[in-house]
Amino acid sequence: MSTVRIGIVGLGNMGKGHAQYLIEGQVKGAVLAAVSDVRPESLELAKQTWGDQLLTYASASEMFRSGEIDGALICTPHYDHPKMTIEALEAGLHVLVEKPAGVYTKQVREMNEVAAKSGKVFGIMYNQRTNPLYAKLKELISSGELGEVRRTNWIITNWYRPQAYYNSGGWRATWAGEGGGVLINQDPHQLDLWQWTTGLMPKRIRAFCGFGKHRSIEVENDVTAYVEYENGATGVFVTSTYECPGTNRFEISGDRGKIVIENDRMTFWRLRQLESEFNRTNTESFAQPECWQFDIPITPGGAQHKEITQDWTNAILHGKPLLAPGEEGIKGLTISNAMLLSTWIDDWVELPINEDLFYEKLQERIALSTVSSGQGESR
Repeated sequence: MSTVRIGIVGLGNMGKGHAQYLIEGQVKGAVLAAVSDVRPESLELAKQTWGDQLLTYASASEMFRSGEIDGALICTPHYDHPKMTIEALEAGLHVLVEKPAGVYTKQVREMNEVAAKSGKVFGIMYNQRTNPLYAKLKELISSGELGEVRRTNWIITNWYRPQAYYNSGGWRATWAGEGGGVLINQDPHQLDLWQWTTGLMPKRIRAFCGFGKHRSIEVENDVTAYVEYENGATGVFVTSTYECPGTNRFEISGDRGKIVIENDRMTFWRLRQLESEFNRTNTESFAQPECWQFDIPITPGGAQHKEITQDWTNAILHGKPLLAPGEEGIKGLTISNAMLLSTWIDDWVELPINEDLFYEKLQERIALSTVSSGQGESR
């Protein structure tokens, strides 16, 4: 195979965006061959925009079985991500799925099992892994430059959404339509980066979620969570969609200092000596290790969605390892599921979570939801 023929499932804003850069040839070795959407008007618009040579299908299943594509890019509503991915994989296609991997881990675990047996390239659109700031952070932590991680804190409250946003679609901010609020809709990238950059998954979580806080919605739009890690480190994650102005500050404390990412800059307060070594040898009551503060130089770049699609294409054509393997989508989702479950049962949640209990609690909320099925997409 010299060229990957891609079919896009779902022509919402994300699907149309992916289609545009593929049509423009911005991904080497890939072409947009087909699209599918349940809305006839979307397919007609696709033809008008990108030409009659583009194949269109009223159903994803028909496109998967057509023999006209080699890989599928899944841009459907959240609940459909695992279902569509499984169907595409079983049809012998490579798959790149939009975030989140799904709504609940029980569903995503099944998807991962199918992917593992398929022999196909399975990726997830974690485009923030291409962001040079977070790539550099991962490099510094994994290389030992920061020392053992001791504390993580992420305040991500610059997701401001007015009521008009929620009113723009009946599926928005509903349990049946999206499967959650800020954690499943706005924060999947941060929850992924939290564990990806540090290399740490929590061992247990205690969270406090506010549902419809200052907004007329069903789902969580305010979260404060405390986590504990196996190595003794702790972390706090704070997020909301109603604060204005909001904050985006990621702080990681380690044995050799502290790194802060804020306002598109990375600052490193680096100890000349490991704190643990200093503490072992120091004899002065109020002494501190010598500390240097400096900005970490960041190489510009990070093409985000295009780069992840290129990475996935390269894996298909040349066997290169993926930057964002699809199987890793379950990690951030596990964290968000645990935060919700902790709130619902008003207690600590150990990881791995009780998937059956989470599913049961989610179904209770879906039964009371204002819509019966999802019609939207990640946003």
